[in-house]
Amino acid sequence: MQATAAVETMLRIPASRFQNQSAEQLPIDLRRGIGPDDAATIALYSNPALRAIRDRRRLASAQVIQAGILPNPVVSYARDFVTGGNTAGTVTAYNLTAAWEFTALIPFLPKQTAARKSFRSVDLDVAWQEWQIAVNARTAVYRVLSLDAQIARAREATSGLQQSTDAMRKAVDAHEKTVLDLAAVESASQDSRATMLALEQEFEKQRLGLNKILGAEPEANVALRESLSLPTRLTPPAEHDLFDNLESHRLDLLGLRQGMESQDATVRAAVLAQFPKMSVAIVKASDTTNVHTTGFAFAVDVPIFDRNQGVIATERATRQRLVDEYNQRLFEARSEIAIAIADIRSLDRQIAAAEEALPLLEKLVDSAQTAIEQRNADVLSYYTARSNLLQKRIQLIKLQEQLLEAHTALEIASGRYLPINRALQPR
Repeated sequence: MQATAAVETMLRIPASRFQNQSAEQLPIDLRRGIGPDDAATIALYSNPALRAIRDRRRLASAQVIQAGILPNPVVSYARDFVTGGNTAGTVTAYNLTAAWEFTALIPFLPKQTAARKSFRSVDLDVAWQEWQIAVNARTAVYRVLSLDAQIARAREATSGLQQSTDAMRKAVDAHEKTVLDLAAVESASQDSRATMLALEQEFEKQRLGLNKILGAEPEANVALRESLSLPTRLTPPAEHDLFDNLESHRLDLLGLRQGMESQDATVRAAVLAQFPKMSVAIVKASDTTNVHTTGFAFAVDVPIFDRNQGVIATERATRQRLVDEYNQRLFEARSEIAIAIADIRSLDRQIAAAEEALPLLEKLVDSAQTAIEQRNADVLSYYTARSNLLQKRIQLIKLQEQLLEAHTALEIASGRYLPINRALQPR
C-alpha cells in the first residue's frame, strides 16, 4: 500500500505484494470505508508476513523434486604409465569403471510419498496461518470500531462537564455557588478527561495495529464504514454441530494428518534403508602387456555397526510426537469451542443487564439534575451519578467488543466462518 495524497479515498497495493506478480496494481475504493471482511481480504493480499509464510511452499516443492531424484552413476578412469624396469613390449595400461548404487530404488517410493504428503501438510499449515491473519484483521476492525464509540461517549461527557465547570466557575464568582461545588465539578471533569485521553491513546495504538496487519504505512488513514455497529447479542451454533467433523474444518488438524502420513512414509523409508547398500560396476581394463579384459564388480556394505537404527528411532519418535500433537490440538480445539460458546452466552447476559441498567442511571442523573436545580441535593452526588453513567456506557461498548472477540475465538477454534449481524456484513 502506498501512502499518497488521496490515501483517504484510495488504497493501492503494489504488484510486488502478490505471489504472481503483474504489471498492474489492485486499487481498493475506500470512499465508503472498509468493513471486517474487507480488512480480512486486504490483509490476505498485502500483509508482509504472509510472503515469508508462503515461501515455505516453495521449499516443500523443492523437497518433492529432490525426493524424485535417483543417485548418479559413478564413472572412473585410470591410466598406468610404464616408467622403468623391463619395458620391452609394454604399453600404457588403463582401467575404466562405470558403477551405480541400485539399492537407492528400495526406499525411493516411500521417500516420494513422504515428500508429497509433507508438501500438502505445509500447504494446509500456510492456509491455516492465512486464515488466522484474516480473522485477526477482522478483530482489529472490531477493536478500532469499539474504541471509536467509547471515545465518542467520553468526548461527549467531557465536553458537557467542561461547560458545567465554566458555568460553575461563573456562579462561584457571582457568589451563587460554593468552592466545594466547583471542586466537585472540576474533579468530575478531570476524571472524564483522563478517561478520554486514555481511550484516545488506546485508539491510536489499535489504529496502528490495523494498519500493520493490512500492510499499510503508519500514516495511512484507513477509514471504517460509517454503517458499522456493534452487536448487542449473538447466537452461537450448537456445540455438537461444531464438534462434528471438526478434524475436517480445522486446517491445522488436516495439515497435521498429512504430516503424520508423511512421517509414516519416512519411517518406512528408514526401515527399508536398513537394506545393505549395493552397487554394481562394469569394468574394462588393459594391463601393461596389452592384455584387454572386460568384467564386472559388485560391492556390498556389511551392516555390522550401522544398521540405520538411529535414523529409524528418530523418525519413529517424530511420528509419535506428531500423533501426540494432533491429539492435543484436537482436545484443545474442543475445549476452546466450549469456552468461546460459554463466553458468548455469558456476554449476551452481561450486555442485556448493562442495557437494563442504563435507563435507570439516566433517570438517576436526570433526577439528580432536577434536585440540584431545586437545591434539594448536593453537587457531588449529581456528578458522581453522571460519572457512573459514563462508565456504564463505556462498559457496555467494551462488552460488545468482547462479544465480537469471543465470536472470533469461536471461528478460530472451529475453523469455520460464522457470519454475524448484518451491520457488520458488506453491502
